[in-house]
Amino acid sequence: MTPAEIAPKDRLIVALDVPSVDAAEALINRLGDSVTFYKIGYQLAYAGGLPLIGKFADKGKKIFADLKMHDIGNTVTRGVESVARLGATFVTVHAFPQTMKGAVEGRGSSSLKILAVTVLTSYNDDDLHAAGYRLGVSELVEARAQQAQVLGVDGLVSSPEEVGSLRKIVGHQMSLVTPGIRPAGSASGDQKRIMTPGRAIAAGADYLVVGRPVVEAADPKATADAIQAEIAAALG
Repeated sequence: MTPAEIAPKDRLIVALDVPSVDAAEALINRLGDSVTFYKIGYQLAYAGGLPLIGKFADKGKKIFADLKMHDIGNTVTRGVESVARLGATFVTVHAFPQTMKGAVEGRGSSSLKILAVTVLTSYNDDDLHAAGYRLGVSELVEARAQQAQVLGVDGLVSSPEEVGSLRKIVGHQMSLVTPGIRPAGSASGDQKRIMTPGRAIAAGADYLVVGRPVVEAADPKATADAIQAEIAAALG
């Protein structure tokens, strides 16, 4: 899907970073038609949230299964096959070549899209060096993007800071999904590479993942509506 084919309202992905299925359903109901796309990550997945994928897909919502798979290729392949049967739109794997190859095999002919996580947005160069990596963030992100493109991965997850350079590498053949989005005035929390919604879209991001600024807002719907307005303005 090219950027022009993405409905503007689908570009905001709200992270359901809540502790229970009941809390997730309450938030989705509260947001109503302001949000069409949701992310289920570790917290909700391990609290029984995976069945929500099919439930809300049947209601016209899109679900991003942010499972960040990373294992031997065969294990990843079988895991991705299972997620495809649930009806998710996106699933994440870590951008290691064997992992990405296994994920692409597991996707098969399904409509599930594989997103490769390049470098987590809570990492900076010092964090990578402490973990034993020789490359810094930008170099590692670009290397993993090139590998993902060759292996047939559908999209990349990176901080908005890397979107411009990634777009030059992959063109519009791959979707670029950016967490680390913080509306002006929001606390950065544990994120180290962040950007406002409008700047991220202007930089070339296709989808923006927003969690705490919406989930923890006094009025989540008003916050989501404001982000949607900022996205629309950035798209021109």
